[in-house]
Amino acid sequence: MEKAPQKTTIIGHLKENYRLYAIAFGIVLIAELIGTIQFSVGSALIVLYPMLFAIIISIIFGKDVLGFLKKKETKKASQLVLVAISPFMAKIGVMAGSNLPELVNVGPALVFQEFGTIGTMLFALPIALLLGLKREAIGATSSTNRDKDYGLICSKYGANSPEARGSLSIYIIGFLIGTTYLGLLASIVASFDFFHPLALAMASGIGSGVMMAAASSTLATIYPAYADQIVMLAGMSDMLSAITGIYFTLFISLPLVNKMYAWLEPKIGRRGKNKNISHSKSAESRVSQ
Repeated sequence: MEKAPQKTTIIGHLKENYRLYAIAFGIVLIAELIGTIQFSVGSALIVLYPMLFAIIISIIFGKDVLGFLKKKETKKASQLVLVAISPFMAKIGVMAGSNLPELVNVGPALVFQEFGTIGTMLFALPIALLLGLKREAIGATSSTNRDKDYGLICSKYGANSPEARGSLSIYIIGFLIGTTYLGLLASIVASFDFFHPLALAMASGIGSGVMMAAASSTLATIYPAYADQIVMLAGMSDMLSAITGIYFTLFISLPLVNKMYAWLEPKIGRRGKNKNISHSKSAESRVSQ
């Protein structure tokens, strides 16, 4: 007769994973001591945040570079990401409840802004499949993959799922190059002098605080007369995009990318035909769930 699995207490969990928590705390401490670094590239203001340094230090300490963190610890760390993001998800829910009037008035415009995600998956999903990605491509191309999106993917598919791995990869890449990219992009688009500065401010909010800050700081530098309005509108746009983006991803982009995957993967995926068919059936079964 098999023994029932024993429940792990909080104290037992801490004893088992104390090394992981100690390393994580040390990395956070070092990143915070480095702080936020700002510099200009032309008219663009580039902002490097502590989380960027934390990611770089973690990669260096990882099993593929210095090997200070073992494979078992990295797997456990990936499972704890959702736990760390949960307070942020709760914060978004509280903001949504306290700003319902603004959501009703401004929400439709920002919902149309979210349709840009569909364009992303139309271009990115076929390329991901041609490169050999499988279900990871669903998580990677279904959204902008910020905190809320990664939390949603983990909740729907599980933290150890291929979809979650794809989403986490884009989440990390967003911090590594996203802030620099958006700062430069804001500068380039502003140089065309085609859009109103406040329209560009609204476009800066994509549901990522660090990316929004990089773009809006650049715009505020270029348009000092509109600086206060740019910061205010960019912050509001970012908050509302984070709220509406959850529902857009859940009800529109995820079902759509699953359907696209089921249709495209057998045709352009880099595996045998029979295996592709089984993957397509798996995709359809997950959508039905």
